Amino acid sequence: MNGKLKGNIEMFSSKVFSGLNENALRYLLPTWMTAMTGVVLRLGFGSLFFWVWGFFTRHKDAPVSIRDKIILFGVGVIFVFGYMWTLLLGLTYTTPISSSIFISLQPVWVYIICLFLKTEQLSKGKVAGILLGFGGALLCVLTQHSGAVASDPFKGNMFCLASSVLFASYLVIEKRYLKRLSSATVSKWTFLGGAIPAIVLVCFQGWHAPVLTQGLFSTPMLVLLFVLIFPTSVSYLLQDFALKLLPATVVALYGDLILIVAAIASYILGQDIFSWWQIAAIILMILSVYLVEVAERKTAAATTSK
Repeated sequence: MNGKLKGNIEMFSSKVFSGLNENALRYLLPTWMTAMTGVVLRLGFGSLFFWVWGFFTRHKDAPVSIRDKIILFGVGVIFVFGYMWTLLLGLTYTTPISSSIFISLQPVWVYIICLFLKTEQLSKGKVAGILLGFGGALLCVLTQHSGAVASDPFKGNMFCLASSVLFASYLVIEKRYLKRLSSATVSKWTFLGGAIPAIVLVCFQGWHAPVLTQGLFSTPMLVLLFVLIFPTSVSYLLQDFALKLLPATVVALYGDLILIVAAIASYILGQDIFSWWQIAAIILMILSVYLVEVAERKTAAATTSK
């Protein structure tokens, strides 16, 4: 199997897991666990996973300073915990498709953040993509109403919007550190940083996870194990492996797969009701990411040719 084919298979698998993660979490929330309990379970398991992974790959790791550890821990406290908490809160009130629409805005937020940091230049293609992305998100917010599949979609969508911004901020910071540190080092310290405030807050809000009282092969427990093992852990590993074989622009385009997978699964599982407005929002989001990525590729090509 050649490298490009292997990388594409890894990215396809990674984003399919991420798309199904939206549906799995929506099934668990809030009946089988609260948002805060879910954050503790995900970040706790992810932290353990990446520390074990880091132990077995430590011979490949570059030296990391105390300062780097403190900063990465702080990034986890603010951005990893914040992203995970707002995502699970959002999914408590809205649908997986709506959540995925806001997740698809992440490349747009990354670009806007980089503009403020002056690491990106303004271009017509990217501005057009941003406007389409905001149009798709606005269409989702204005046309979705409360019902059997979403108890408070506006509230849920606002949490998902915050989640998207926080994760985009994390990606910008993570990219800087991945240039000189391994993904195992970055992930184990940021996930640990995210797990600590989650554990502290759950002590005040209370622990509620009926899913843990179910049998190992019960549906709720199997869904939880899927969330912990695949989207929380394996998906990150597959993405890191694919980045070594594929251009970053190709990897970024796979983000649209999350929205497509979540939409198909939602209609099949009855977690959302078919709406032409929603389909229009999905199309706008895909076009948005496509325009931003095409403009990014042109910018990269122009920079390389100089």
